[in-house]
Amino acid sequence: MQGQEPRTYHTKLDASGRIVIPAEVRQRQKLTEGDTVVVVDEGTGLRVKSLDQAIAEAQAYFCTQIPDSVSLVDQLIAERREEAERE
Repeated sequence: MQGQEPRTYHTKLDASGRIVIPAEVRQRQKLTEGDTVVVVDEGTGLRVKSLDQAIAEAQAYFCTQIPDSVSLVDQLIAERREEAERE
């Protein structure tokens, strides 16, 4: 929903602590029965996201931590070759 205003939905918590994600949201986010969602407690509220969204955010974060001049693939291959030579 980048560039769009966030939408607000009201739902109830049941006795088991479950909430229902409205059908419109499930369809738009391509969530289906059995999918894993991630609940983030941000202190001031909760944030629910799909597992794919959580992984994409983690990947984007780690990409900001590695300089463009560094290739993790090349480093991994070099380490594996060094290990193989020591064996």
